[in-house]
Amino acid sequence: MKRRIVRLFLSIIFIFSTLFVNSCSERNETVNCFPNSPINVVLNLNYPAYYALQNVGGWIYVNEQECGTRGLIVARTTNGFKIYDRNAPHICPEQNTTLNVEGSIKVVCPKDGAEWILITGEPTKIAQIPPKTYRYNFDSNSGVLSIFN
Repeated sequence: MKRRIVRLFLSIIFIFSTLFVNSCSERNETVNCFPNSPINVVLNLNYPAYYALQNVGGWIYVNEQECGTRGLIVARTTNGFKIYDRNAPHICPEQNTTLNVEGSIKVVCPKDGAEWILITGEPTKIAQIPPKTYRYNFDSNSGVLSIFN
């Protein structure tokens, strides 16, 4: 009787540990072929090129050194900023998988039409994961936005 209980208990532990390991390995932020590039960008929002980021809903493309393989999308939100990589997060990079902003409200993948809400990054069509985001620090006194990974 004790052996049956021990076997049952060990079987249950094994099943739950297998499920836990599998669920964690499938929760990737992006597809496994997503390129990893250094991100180190400093933007002075007082400059005219970045005025769009002074208002909620404003956005810009950033294509400078150390801003990923295809650049970044920087959007001003009610709580701060969202910084997205322009590589589509749900498919391997190809020539036509660079994300674009349409209508100042959504981010679109030209290859398959996947869409995300610009301000939140929430997927709305085709893709099940949000665009890859990066960390930032904003100094409101100087107007300097530092983006990094």
